Amino acid sequence: MSMSPSRPYMVRALYEWIVDNECTPYLLVNAMAEGVTVPQEFVNDGQIVLNISPSAVRELLMTNQEVEFNGRFGGRPMHIFIPVQAVMAIYARENGQGMVFEVEDDPEPEPIGGGDEDKSVSPAKPSGRPSLKVVK
Repeated sequence: MSMSPSRPYMVRALYEWIVDNECTPYLLVNAMAEGVTVPQEFVNDGQIVLNISPSAVRELLMTNQEVEFNGRFGGRPMHIFIPVQAVMAIYARENGQGMVFEVEDDPEPEPIGGGDEDKSVSPAKPSGRPSLKVVK
């Protein structure tokens, strides 16, 4: 059974948790990813950190495909668009608590057991520890 990616759900849940704890949610974004629209003058080393607190942005929308909102950068209004796979981390500015996400090379994984393979063989379980990390 194929499941949808967990990243958008985790981003939304952590955003709510951070705001509920009266902290400032920050997004770390891969500004070079396809489809990302952010102010390039604030990009450093291909990344940008965005304050997405309710007082800093307007019309915040977080779906399973994207994060988008209206904000001001250097006094200039701008519409920000971030495909969810470009979100590298979400964390609280005040204490660094949050989550870092693994870089996705292929956002649409190949189905297991495609083609002429025997369908009765179950896929191998993933080995090792989970790859998500807490930002401190």
